[in-house]
Amino acid sequence: MLNTSIIGYPRIGGNRELKFWTESYFKGGISADELLTNAKQLRYAQWKKQQTSGIDIIPSGDFSFYDGILDAAALLGAVPSRYRELGLGELDTCFAMAKGYQSGSGDVKALSMRKWFNTNYHYIVPEIEDDTALSVVGSKPFDEFDEAKSQGILTKPVIAGAFTFLKLAKFTGKKSAADYAGRIADAYGEILARFAKSGAEWIQFDEPVLVTDLTKDDIAMFTQVYTAILGKKGTLKILLQTYFGDIRDCYRDVVNLPFDGIGLDFVEGRETAALVSRHGFPDDKTLFAGVVNGKNIWRNDYAKTLKILAGVRDKAKSVAVSTSCSLLHVPYSVSVETRLNAEVSKRFAFAEEKLGELVEIAKIADDENYSANPAFVANAALHAGSGQNSDPAVQKRVSALTAGDYARLPARPIRAEAQKAALNLPPLPTTTIGSFPQTARVRQNRANFKSGKITYEEYQANLRGFFAECVKLQEEIGLDLLVHGEFERNDMVEFFGENLSGFLFTKLAWVQSYGTRCVKPPIVFSDVKRASPITVEVSRYAQSLTEKPVKGMLTGPITILNWSFPREDISAKETATQIALAIRDEVLDLEAAGIRVIQIDEAALREKLPLRKSDRHSEYLDWAIPAFRLTHSGAKPETQIHTHMCYSEFQDIIREIDGMDADVISFEASRSSLAILGAIKASGFETATGPGVYDIHSPRVPSEREITEALNAILQSVKPDKLWVNPDCGLKTRGNEETVPSLKNLVAAARAVRGKIGT
Repeated sequence: MLNTSIIGYPRIGGNRELKFWTESYFKGGISADELLTNAKQLRYAQWKKQQTSGIDIIPSGDFSFYDGILDAAALLGAVPSRYRELGLGELDTCFAMAKGYQSGSGDVKALSMRKWFNTNYHYIVPEIEDDTALSVVGSKPFDEFDEAKSQGILTKPVIAGAFTFLKLAKFTGKKSAADYAGRIADAYGEILARFAKSGAEWIQFDEPVLVTDLTKDDIAMFTQVYTAILGKKGTLKILLQTYFGDIRDCYRDVVNLPFDGIGLDFVEGRETAALVSRHGFPDDKTLFAGVVNGKNIWRNDYAKTLKILAGVRDKAKSVAVSTSCSLLHVPYSVSVETRLNAEVSKRFAFAEEKLGELVEIAKIADDENYSANPAFVANAALHAGSGQNSDPAVQKRVSALTAGDYARLPARPIRAEAQKAALNLPPLPTTTIGSFPQTARVRQNRANFKSGKITYEEYQANLRGFFAECVKLQEEIGLDLLVHGEFERNDMVEFFGENLSGFLFTKLAWVQSYGTRCVKPPIVFSDVKRASPITVEVSRYAQSLTEKPVKGMLTGPITILNWSFPREDISAKETATQIALAIRDEVLDLEAAGIRVIQIDEAALREKLPLRKSDRHSEYLDWAIPAFRLTHSGAKPETQIHTHMCYSEFQDIIREIDGMDADVISFEASRSSLAILGAIKASGFETATGPGVYDIHSPRVPSEREITEALNAILQSVKPDKLWVNPDCGLKTRGNEETVPSLKNLVAAARAVRGKIGT
């Protein structure tokens, strides 16, 4: 029978245990020993789950308190000097690198954080200084392998690949990735030696960078590094694992190296099957076929998967059935859900159910009469009908759209003059991205209403009190453009999904986004429309409390789609257009209610951008950018449209972002050292912009001087009449004790810079 394997497993716990333990540790609620003990128990439970499910090759080392790339940096000693100088222990040093650190012993910002390829997960960007040795100094993966082995489970250690690590790292001195090729090969040779001594059989090196556009120099460096590493493998079996696409640039280079296994993605890899068919696959290697989708939650279609496997087995002598990527990107289990009825839930497979799918597929694939296999028959019946509802009115509205529906008139410069007169804001206007801290009082109000302890009227009255407090606080701080605080919202996507038709919701389907931040993506189940206004009354009430403008806060169609589990029976373009029309209705209703500024967040625009440049327009940008334009093309000239994007590299699509035709865009920028500024300046960017001047994902409070220096740097690339002053992102996850002094320093810095530039 075919072996089964997975690339990685969720690590936050079925009830987000790891999140709560870690946050308790941050607050001093539990000790480091308690945190480590709890995590050990969680790891064992998850290994045991995989073992009892019938998975043959179980990963270890995929667990992390924050991020796997950060763990690899710690393992290899890639800890910048500013963190080493804090004198903290290994665990706290990693947390300082991830979150920043501010106390009497030091004040350092966090390392940059970026989207993990085309997912909603984020990784910490390693920094490599010229004196970094890149040698094995940590013990985490070895400890976890030994831990599983002591429980009778022989695992496959998972390590971030050497090539991917070098390509994702930021080099802060004169040296480059090529200068470290020899060093990292030596370090990985030591990793192999230690695992061989511990009794490992398989080791998995994750190399997702191989599915991106590679140059000849990239391929040469990859070959150099792995030729050196594989020369030291001895009797160990090395699995090179790729995911999120195909390796068309280097397929033959990869299969010609002495790997024992190669993991290929047959879900997102458009050319994977063709590559195997065209070039064949070596008899001395195992092909780990990623045929079960690790990123979406719909049940696998066994008929389609078995057809793929049949083609693979014609070319590869040894095949293992695997997931397309780590199961980190899906929730734990459908079995614990209480918000999904049986008819609906049978269509979904979360991480635990995907384990069962792998085992069933492996068994069915070896059944000569598989069409009569009960599991196959049941799966075929499930996929005979989608079970999803279509709405003729929605489809008719989409089909009636014309080119004019995607264009806003008049042109942006003319609109800018109208907005300047209507809003009367000072130069370098100050604002926030939208949300304010979700305090204990806010969360308790929501919990009390959901549990029936208070009435809807009491819940709404409490919300109005929170809105009033938030508006008053912003006026006292001195912000120019205000927000209502978003205290009625649990999540920026889930909230809108709950108020649009076509979405399903879960109770425990949490997925890690970064660190201890978890999200519960809605499921797009059928056609989407807006039945009634969503934010109008809240926005109208907040605006009634002040003479200053208050932003209407919406989430854009691409972010709603990208941060949901999408349908697989219609195109992403079709779903995005449906959502865009719903948001368009909300924009026009807000405008009619007297809201003069409307922000349509597209935090996740970059997230589903194809990893290869040649695919970006045809497969994504050609419909994603128009979908956003559709949301606001009907707005009046004097209505100012904002959008926001965060934690991705936007430099290479800066012209397309300008083409979204918003009036103002705020970017995450502080954690990336304002790297986007060069692209803004070079591209002739027309949209007014607010590069974030401080990182809200860190608990530290930026000083007025720090923000002033950031503004002065930004003004080298952005003209004063196009510059807005704001934090990196929403303030939902922060506390008032950090938020208030940070915003006061932001306002003071903006006023100081205004004075210096004579405005």
